[in-house]
Amino acid sequence: MTDGTAPTFRSDVTVELVRSAATDTDVLWAARVSTAGEQSIEAVGQDPARSEGLINYLMRDRHGTPFEHNSMTFLISAPIFVFREFHRHRSGWSYNEESGRYRELQPVFYVPDAGRKLVQQGRPGRYEFVEGTPEQHRVTTAAMEESYRASYRAYQEMLDAGVAREVARAVLPVGLFSSMYATCNARSLMHFLSLRTKRDNATVPSFPQREIEMVAERMEAKWAELMPLTHAAFEKHGRVAP
Repeated sequence: MTDGTAPTFRSDVTVELVRSAATDTDVLWAARVSTAGEQSIEAVGQDPARSEGLINYLMRDRHGTPFEHNSMTFLISAPIFVFREFHRHRSGWSYNEESGRYRELQPVFYVPDAGRKLVQQGRPGRYEFVEGTPEQHRVTTAAMEESYRASYRAYQEMLDAGVAREVARAVLPVGLFSSMYATCNARSLMHFLSLRTKRDNATVPSFPQREIEMVAERMEAKWAELMPLTHAAFEKHGRVAP
């Protein structure tokens, strides 16, 4: 039986770094095996700041594989529509997401905050988003909340009638929050960031949806703390994944 929990509404996302084995030094020993063979193991204990030039060289000339010998696992809470975009990134990523078959999904839903640009102008390939009016934001919030309440009420009614969770979940919208673990390496993360963040210094422009960009920004901040020299090289060379 369901407990009749009332829906709650969020405008944020959360990203937690669960575990990591990722340092700038990992790039160095992986790269130096090409020229030093077994002696490259000596680089494991080196101060990476002494080899900042090598990291920049690898990034600039797009020698990518040395950036793969590390690992980061994030716990992410975001709307389902964010994960549907996220899962398009396959190379160098592993995912496990909360299941609507095996647990009752909680009524937490996404609504944009007042700073979210609501209006799309222009044609496909040449468009931009601009601020909405207070009335547009009011209409958006009211319509979303009404729809969310109705869909979750239908979901609960089916569960109370004994309908299987995997069937009842079909009425729930993509604005429902979900959670997942996402594991990647620095190279796959850089490719994700190059597509899912918008930066003026990017060599190749990108136009991400704001909600997945919010996730990407939080992931990037945590990665930059783990691998500051690699992150700086990524920035220096136009945010192009090697």
